[in-house]
Amino acid sequence: MAEGEASGTEDRKPKSDEAHSAFSVPEGVGLEPEATEEDQPTSEFAVPDGLASVAAEPEEGSAFATPHTYSAAQSPQAYLGPGFPVARMKDSLWQDRMRTMLRMPVDVRPVPEPSQKSGVETGPAVGRVLDLTLRIGELLLAGGEGAEDVEAAMFAVARSYGLDRCEPTVTFTLLSISYQRSLVDDPVSANRTVRRRGTDYTRLSAVFRLVNDISAHEIEMSLEDAYRRLAEIRRNRHPYPGWMLTAAAGLLAGAASTLVGGGVLVFFAAALGAVLGDRLAWFCAGRGLPEFYQFVVAAMPPAAMGVALKLAEPDLRSSAVITGGLFALLPGRALVAAVQDGLTGYYITASARLLEVMYFFIGIIMGVLVVLYAGLQFGSSPRPEDVLQITQRPALQIAASIVLVFTFAILLQQERSTVWIVALNGGVAWTVFGALHYAGEIPAVPSTAVAAGLVGLFGQLLSRHRISSALPFVTAAIGPLLPGSATYYGLLLIAENRLNEGLASLTNAVAVALAIAIGVNLGSEMSRLFMRIPGAASAAKRRAAKRTRGF
Repeated sequence: MAEGEASGTEDRKPKSDEAHSAFSVPEGVGLEPEATEEDQPTSEFAVPDGLASVAAEPEEGSAFATPHTYSAAQSPQAYLGPGFPVARMKDSLWQDRMRTMLRMPVDVRPVPEPSQKSGVETGPAVGRVLDLTLRIGELLLAGGEGAEDVEAAMFAVARSYGLDRCEPTVTFTLLSISYQRSLVDDPVSANRTVRRRGTDYTRLSAVFRLVNDISAHEIEMSLEDAYRRLAEIRRNRHPYPGWMLTAAAGLLAGAASTLVGGGVLVFFAAALGAVLGDRLAWFCAGRGLPEFYQFVVAAMPPAAMGVALKLAEPDLRSSAVITGGLFALLPGRALVAAVQDGLTGYYITASARLLEVMYFFIGIIMGVLVVLYAGLQFGSSPRPEDVLQITQRPALQIAASIVLVFTFAILLQQERSTVWIVALNGGVAWTVFGALHYAGEIPAVPSTAVAAGLVGLFGQLLSRHRISSALPFVTAAIGPLLPGSATYYGLLLIAENRLNEGLASLTNAVAVALAIAIGVNLGSEMSRLFMRIPGAASAAKRRAAKRTRGF
């Protein structure tokens, strides 16, 4: 009883001032029972009943949190736009599918196909997928592939591993790719710089087959398998030894000299000059000299052989020796890639490639002019009109064009199974050019454009048939069409101090080169008329060229 009274006395004692806070509950007001989670008022951003995710996910605390229903492999349905043929996307090759999607606005791209590859939802795998994508793009860009085709390959690899919301970007020396899992997640970006370039179309074809296997729905390829195959492609040696490449350079120059009217002695002189130029270029490359000086040095021996032959035998067509050497040096591959990038809207890459072509061309001009000036001091008096007087020998010239393309394909390190195919393609191109220019008396520029268009058309069809890049079937085939005669004629006129006529001839050579590049690109685009291309109906309403005009 005493303890109870004492307790009641303590409760009636006055409390300190801290107890009389403005936020304390007044005496006599009872507390309401603690509200449960179900009694709390619902926010306008709360998920309605019945829409909660079935899987055990962490509770969404914000309207900007990643939705429970999102999955990179199984994303929700996207707006397709009117009449987009989704079913046809799987029927075509990955080059056409990815190129079509890259040319589309992001909001009308088709539904991402369910990924068959595993392990891309976790954090570390995203970085590995981006790294694999950049490494594949690096090999393609270093091999001379066009910027749009490189972006299409990178897009195909990323989408195949579930990274559908990615954007690849390709410039002349830099590749970058960014991926954003959702609109509320931070984007992940990676880039890679291409510092070394090399011509190996065997490796290029192997990379294309790797991309095709990665993007194929019926093939299960993990990241480890893709990395293993990519490492094998990098380790593979070139298919042809060095001595064979040097011999191919000599045969190419000899065949080119026969193409422009040379005889047997001219053939061997041109071949010897090209072999010496090739060895000197390899020597300079081994000493670390830039490619500009390599072209300068490589152009000197053929020009020296032509000047020496003119001094020894004035009646021979010594100009064919120098012309044959120029055929082996003109950068037709880089020119075609530059014009293709410009026509498809990649102006930065196209400008850089054209600048590279200009430097190589200037290097060739410097090497030839130095020798021609020295020959004039020793009494060599070449006749510029001999360059344009080409004897028409159709059967021999067709055979020479096939040999030229065959050796050019070896220099480009093509697969042995494709060398004969591209040689026949080049023979057909020269036959068409000869029929239009010599028999039909059509000017050289339109005749070259038509022949190059057939090369691009057949090259694209052959590449689709063999599931490979189009470059191995196109680059070597345009060899007989290169403006070697017009280039040498212009240089010879400049050496004789006839600058206006020389510059006019060089301008004609540039026009022929551009006709080759535009014809190849036009033939490639015409090949789409013979293939099933996804999105043909919607593309009619939104042309690919509109993206360069702000639409």
